[in-house]
Amino acid sequence: MKKWNPSTTQIITGGFALAILVGTLLLMLPFASADGNATGFLDALFTATTSICVTGLTTVTTAVHWSLFGKVIILLLIQLGGLGVITVVMLAFLALGKRMSMKDRMLIQDTYNMSGLSGTGSVIVRVAMGTFLMEGIGAFCYALVFVPEFGLAEGLWQSVFLAVSAFCNAGIDILGEASLSPYVGHLWINVVTMVLITMGGLGFLVWWDVWDSRKTMHQTWFHRLRLHTKVVLTTTAFLILVGTVLIFIFEHSNPATLGNMSLGEKWLAALFQSVTFRTAGFFTVPQGELAGGTLVMSFVWMLIGGSPAGTAGGIKTTTAAMVLFCVIAVIKGREDSQAFERKIPQENIRSALTVLILGIMAALVGSLILCATEPFALEDILFETVSAIGTVGLTRGITSALSQMGKCVIIALMFMGRIGPITLVMALASRNKGNKKIQFPEERILIG
Repeated sequence: MKKWNPSTTQIITGGFALAILVGTLLLMLPFASADGNATGFLDALFTATTSICVTGLTTVTTAVHWSLFGKVIILLLIQLGGLGVITVVMLAFLALGKRMSMKDRMLIQDTYNMSGLSGTGSVIVRVAMGTFLMEGIGAFCYALVFVPEFGLAEGLWQSVFLAVSAFCNAGIDILGEASLSPYVGHLWINVVTMVLITMGGLGFLVWWDVWDSRKTMHQTWFHRLRLHTKVVLTTTAFLILVGTVLIFIFEHSNPATLGNMSLGEKWLAALFQSVTFRTAGFFTVPQGELAGGTLVMSFVWMLIGGSPAGTAGGIKTTTAAMVLFCVIAVIKGREDSQAFERKIPQENIRSALTVLILGIMAALVGSLILCATEPFALEDILFETVSAIGTVGLTRGITSALSQMGKCVIIALMFMGRIGPITLVMALASRNKGNKKIQFPEERILIG
């Protein structure tokens, strides 16, 4: 009998699935709910999936439905999903003093797109230390507001939960159904949350490159960065700034969202909405009242999401950038795609196009199924499905009213959104190289 040797893709997918299953069983326990009654399997599975996949869509109100035990389980699942199952397991091995095998090192290499196997242990430690440091700073900043408001114990608990959820781009809070709406004009809470979301969404590789680039002083800071970091930073800045301006334009006179705010509060709320559209899931204005232009923009922003090797979801900023670079090359008549005076490999372009198309197809298929099973308006369904596949977690209020079939569709989309882009790119990178030796006669096809 041939021994089963799972691939990296299968290990990562299986790890997330196993974590979701364990989380589901724990959340089904009677003492995990506030009223002492066992939570149904589907709602527990939905909550475990949205936590592990750091999405934020919920069928029950987190602050009310779950007991302290249940909230702790959700927090641990969010942390596990943000760091990654493989990273947490390897970190546990290191803490127990065990040496990583060659296959373990290859897992880390694939997860963080490293060029070699050396230093994989230090990568895990740096990821954990960076994560806990950012979450600790975030919790301290939140505590300055929440401790005076809620008291010492409750204020610290709210601060820790929100800091972990924000950095992991989970979008789950225990403040209540209004989420961060009571703080729509609170500059400190908004800034802290946006910084945590953005830092988590940039990706650990970008952190390290920015930090290491300070050592080389013969060029300007930006020129010292790797191409990946340049693409991530410029794309992220573009999405946040352009998104802020568009939201302000569409919503500044909408009385249900920004219309009744002062000019400063309008810009702050627009900036927060632009940031949270990119896989964060928190909200300060009603999502069900957003204008049509904002909704159209949101589909693009939510689908793109954050950046690779970070805590955010979506098809990733680099994927969108690769597609854009390809379009620019075609328009300018270039044979190769270019960015920042560097040629982009065709393999990167093909991978980006594949991830984009599959992401769009998943959202469309999910929307079609929900249109057949749910009684909601088309814009609400599209918003829900794109939010799920992009692991954003924003909703126009239909999540808790979904049928059992609808919940299953959203669960599948959330899992695909968290696992799909990662495993797809890894599978494309490790595909059979022997296929390149087969060449067929070339024949042109009419385009356009």
